[in-house]
Amino acid sequence: MTLLEQNLISTSPRPTLWRRRTRLQRTAAVVLPLLRRPGFTLAVLLVLFSLVAAVAPHVLTSFDPYATSPVDKLRAPNLTHWFGTDELGRDLFTRVVYGASLSVLAASLAVGIALLGGLGLGILSGFAGGRIDSVIMRFVDVLLALPGVLLALAIVTAIGFGTVPVAIAVGVGIIPGFARTTRAEVLRVKTLPYVEAARLGGASWGRTLLLHILPNAWGPVAVLATLDFGAAILATAGLSFLGFGAVPPAAEWGTLIANGRHFLITAPWVSLLPGLFLVAVVFSLNHIARTFEETQR
Repeated sequence: MTLLEQNLISTSPRPTLWRRRTRLQRTAAVVLPLLRRPGFTLAVLLVLFSLVAAVAPHVLTSFDPYATSPVDKLRAPNLTHWFGTDELGRDLFTRVVYGASLSVLAASLAVGIALLGGLGLGILSGFAGGRIDSVIMRFVDVLLALPGVLLALAIVTAIGFGTVPVAIAVGVGIIPGFARTTRAEVLRVKTLPYVEAARLGGASWGRTLLLHILPNAWGPVAVLATLDFGAAILATAGLSFLGFGAVPPAAEWGTLIANGRHFLITAPWVSLLPGLFLVAVVFSLNHIARTFEETQR
């Protein structure tokens, strides 16, 4: 077979289709056994429910999250109001469903900021090495030395209140974890034989980084992103609980819990049920991340 024929075969769409089928088969071989686990399946369903609530909350409830009904205030959970009602007679389940949009948006923005910043710092540090690595890691150590909540409070106080400032503050606070994980994986993958073979074959450092190092260093970073997504939800909810988040009457999980703290004796469900839902979502994300981490070992 001539070199031209080999090039034509390697560039034909059939090998590409075969690679895609192989990737799908590998993904199915990993995911399908996991879906047979009841705990993992329940966690995935709860996370999917939260995503649907964030994107299309009207599909899950027919009530208006802002419609007040003083006659129905502080009603206990029943068949009509699954989570009961709050102090203004608003359906609490609807408020939780509509609150997913702000909470998930804030957590997504926070993880996105941390992922971009952490990947950039980690790749530059692990790939460049030397003095650049030392300077970046000392900067990361300084961020790690500061308590995450204190750093987030300082940032949100400086840039203002609201969902976006809270997300930025939380995202900056979790950058060091992504930077350290990315750096460690880049240093590990950079010394593997196939990377050295690619360099000996004439591949540039940029091509080696994009095609060989990043794809093989991405696994632990993706697991960390899933774990930190739950942590970001907790952090944004905590800042919203303290009054730095969305302005009422906007529904956000942290503000819903904060609004019910005055009724813990007479109507505990106003804070308890949104809090339990928040905890269940965070536990589900952690369970999914831990399960995928176990499959990679």
